[in-house]
Amino acid sequence: MAVLRDLFRLKASFRVGAILLLVALLMVVLSFVSPYDPEDRRVVPRDRPPSLEHPVGTTSLGQDVFWLLTFAVRNSLLVAGLAVTIGRGIAIFLGSFSGYVGGTADRLLSALADTFIVIPRLPLLILISFIIRAHLTLWVLALLLGVLDWAWPSKRYRAQILSLREEEFTQTAVFSGAGTLQIVAQEHVPFLIPFLLADMVSGFLWAIGMEITLSILGLSDLGTMTIGTMIYWANYYQAMLTGRFWWLAGPIGASILIVVAFYLLSTCFSEYLDPRTRQMRIAATGE
Repeated sequence: MAVLRDLFRLKASFRVGAILLLVALLMVVLSFVSPYDPEDRRVVPRDRPPSLEHPVGTTSLGQDVFWLLTFAVRNSLLVAGLAVTIGRGIAIFLGSFSGYVGGTADRLLSALADTFIVIPRLPLLILISFIIRAHLTLWVLALLLGVLDWAWPSKRYRAQILSLREEEFTQTAVFSGAGTLQIVAQEHVPFLIPFLLADMVSGFLWAIGMEITLSILGLSDLGTMTIGTMIYWANYYQAMLTGRFWWLAGPIGASILIVVAFYLLSTCFSEYLDPRTRQMRIAATGE
């Protein structure tokens, strides 16, 4: 956690991103104490503008936008979190195995990763979502996003492992009788953690963006409240045309907050891990 501590101390943009992310997480916590169920209808007066009683207004279905938004943020972050876990899990396993074993296995896995890299993911996502639309729950969507988002990180992990396997501590582990998986898991994976943190943040950005895109197109589970489905239903009931802008402002504002938070965190991680920036920081601080 030294990376997080250094970034929080050195980078103002990292602190801003962390604060924005904490606001999003606070909304997630509030969803568990919501006085309304996200599926309830006509529980509050319809089409009311923001007020003290309803800070973000109400919808045409008689729902409080703020409390609805807490569920939407929770479900969107859940989808993104599952997608990142699946995608980065595949990336670490295949990238580390490919880099350490080498040979034919490395060539085959590298070719597989290159294939996934060159495939245009958004058109493919739209096509698959259209085909399995009736079965596209949040869990299936998270699995789909994760499976399509492992290739780039795996190439990064493979490059790191290629250098680590030549180190003296790796040879010592081999001579001690440790197996391939044991060496990779115990000796190499800890070196990948800083890169994994950066890739996880960028993975959250991509997964949330794809969830919102598919939902706005009507290709996700529209019965489950997410940021994307909130925007879809607001458009469906013509919120902007009828002057009920607050219905759209809530989810759009939440998506901007989350995207800015993860963007700031991602750029800070990338800059921190850049070798040139690291050398300049070491020269300046003498650490």
